[in-house]
Amino acid sequence: MAALQRDTVPFMSEEPAEYTVDELATHTRVPSRTIRFYQSKGALAKPEIRGRKAFYNTTHVERLQLIGTLQDRGLSIRAIRDLVQRIDSGDLALDEWLGLEDQLHSRFSDDAPRLYTQLELDQLLDGQRPGVVHDLIRLGLLERQGDAYLAASPTLVQSMLQMEAAGIDLDIAQQAAEITRKHLGKLGAALGKHYIKHAGAGFGRTTSASDLGEAFGAARPLGQLVVHTVFGQEMEKVLRGYADSGQIAKIATKKSKV
Repeated sequence: MAALQRDTVPFMSEEPAEYTVDELATHTRVPSRTIRFYQSKGALAKPEIRGRKAFYNTTHVERLQLIGTLQDRGLSIRAIRDLVQRIDSGDLALDEWLGLEDQLHSRFSDDAPRLYTQLELDQLLDGQRPGVVHDLIRLGLLERQGDAYLAASPTLVQSMLQMEAAGIDLDIAQQAAEITRKHLGKLGAALGKHYIKHAGAGFGRTTSASDLGEAFGAARPLGQLVVHTVFGQEMEKVLRGYADSGQIAKIATKKSKV
């Protein structure tokens, strides 16, 4: 079996050669009913039967440790079964797969949640109108946590504030963000499906974890650049169409309602 990651803590430094199911449960702190469940799902090899007794060995200890590690990463028992079968057959290297899995779980952008102190928020909102904090909370862009404020997307908060400063109401800007999210969500699903469909045959040189990891690594920044460029091109077409049709001129001559 491939070596486990270094952050996985072994159960004991010295292990006996074999265990009964109850001894294995005590040693690994995995209930015996759970051990039998893993066996029934094909994720854990069956024990050696001698007479009327079943005996497990250190390979079962390592496998239970691996199953726990993979469950902590969010994999279902079915996915774990398929994965360990590929590992056992030599089709997949565990370390390479864990590296690919870590990459797929990493953030696609640099935007990450941030907790603002009152002072930091005041500095961010310097020059903004009174009531803007209330509106940001109402729209779900900020969440009050004691004396601080959590922004799930600091970049989005800053973008919204810049849009309002340019004369775009926060509600309108938030609705625009939701429209964008809706359509980009479909785009993300379609692109993911497209990449998986061509994995090893145009997306990645092979279906090895290292080759797919390299392809996904390249797809992140390049994908963002393509989306930014294509979206800009499409918006240019739309806005140019409004100008050429005279629609913007008609809007500009209307008197604003107070």
